[in-house]
Amino acid sequence: MISKRPPEAGDVLQGTLDMLILRTLILGPAHGHTIAQTIESTSENALDVEQGSLYPALHRLEDRGWVSSEWGVSENNRKAKFYRLTNRGRKELNAATDRWRKMTRAIGLILGELPE
Repeated sequence: MISKRPPEAGDVLQGTLDMLILRTLILGPAHGHTIAQTIESTSENALDVEQGSLYPALHRLEDRGWVSSEWGVSENNRKAKFYRLTNRGRKELNAATDRWRKMTRAIGLILGELPE
């Protein structure tokens, strides 16, 4: 679950965790802690990905073939599993991004915001 948000926002954002992880991995391979930190810092600390949500999501993405993983050594010299975006994952990221943009535009229209 993503915290630091009201429950209503958290419910919407929880469904986007896969997309956020895939987007983070476009920058290059990373281990779970780095992925969570990147999401937090990129969102200006508005999103905090909890380990209880992050690791099941990473395993799900790996099962779908959207990420691959291999063991390596982290920056603090500890054994860590590094995740890498696959070609299938890149295609899914593009599709998920398109779906997200269409959905947020539709919600904006309903809320009375002018389209760009």
